[in-house]
Amino acid sequence: MSKQPVRGVDVETPTPAASSKAAGPTLNEAEIADYLQNNADFFERHATLLTKLKLPHGRGTATVSLVERQVSALRDKNQGLESRLRELIDVARSNDVLAAKIHRLACRLVRVRNASAFVDAMETSLREDFGASEWLLLLAPTRSTGFANIDSRHLRLIDPAAPELKMFDTLFESARPRCGQIRDSQRDFLFGAGTIEIGSAALVPLGRELGFGLLAIGSPDAQRFHPTMSTDFLARIGDLVSEAVAAA
Repeated sequence: MSKQPVRGVDVETPTPAASSKAAGPTLNEAEIADYLQNNADFFERHATLLTKLKLPHGRGTATVSLVERQVSALRDKNQGLESRLRELIDVARSNDVLAAKIHRLACRLVRVRNASAFVDAMETSLREDFGASEWLLLLAPTRSTGFANIDSRHLRLIDPAAPELKMFDTLFESARPRCGQIRDSQRDFLFGAGTIEIGSAALVPLGRELGFGLLAIGSPDAQRFHPTMSTDFLARIGDLVSEAVAAA
């Protein structure tokens, strides 16, 4: 403290340090943020602050005004929203294309009158619409007598109690399609040992009313069927095939 004579009286005047202490506690960042959020018109009442406040640009060492920083942030947010919107539009278009293919499959299956026509319709649809030339339909002979005399590499009748089917137990327990790379033993059993290059496959269990049924679709592309892809459309295909098999 320093003393200054005033009319013969020594008066203590506060030093700068003492003045800062007397100013009271300072606001923390959270309190400042709450105040600005609750007083949205603050910068309208103090417009000159907008031109004085400087912030890092974010993409370099230069500084910009608060308004410029806000414009930049809004521009980045808008670009992110546009990118997300484009992704959603692309997904919607892909789903529309896939839905149209499933519709054509349904129309083909509605027209079939016997097991042979069913296999032909499946082969045409999977090859032309879905680009799948490697596929196999496994059926229980007791519930598919109409398929007994059909000679096709895409059809195999098998006893549901066959020990080879143990490797698909978890698939049938889940009752949901599964996509991705399959074990060598599964690949060899479904598509033949060492004769076909299968990088990935979609396995679709068919309806329980059939007693047993499995549609397997293989692809040489390891990424064609991957574990993270949606299986909703495959489940719909499985429902269509199940109904058609039961009616054949």
